[in-house]
Amino acid sequence: VQLQASGGGLVQAGDSLRLSCATSGLIFRLNDMAWYRQAPGSQRETVAGITSGGSTNYADSVKGRFTISRDNAKNTVYLQMNSLKPEDTGVYYCNVRKSSIPWGQGTLVTISS
Repeated sequence: VQLQASGGGLVQAGDSLRLSCATSGLIFRLNDMAWYRQAPGSQRETVAGITSGGSTNYADSVKGRFTISRDNAKNTVYLQMNSLKPEDTGVYYCNVRKSSIPWGQGTLVTISS
């Protein structure tokens, strides 16, 4: 299984970014997916999840600002991030929910104030 996150960058507070995670080696449409982030000096946390059926859930800290979506035809999961804040800074990863699949490299998101 490969998980390739992309779309990160350096932006200012209030800006938007769209992250993508291309997957291979799994039956994507059957899996619940999630985005995670790890801020400097902190543990990795779940940001948003989407089930195989398309139901979504979000961490309280991003609710109303972030939107997770998936394209089963492209085996890709997305994270639209709006109204970004400095505390959103971190490395963002995608993975299958509750799995032991090794983490990919992630994509770095840096928000300047």
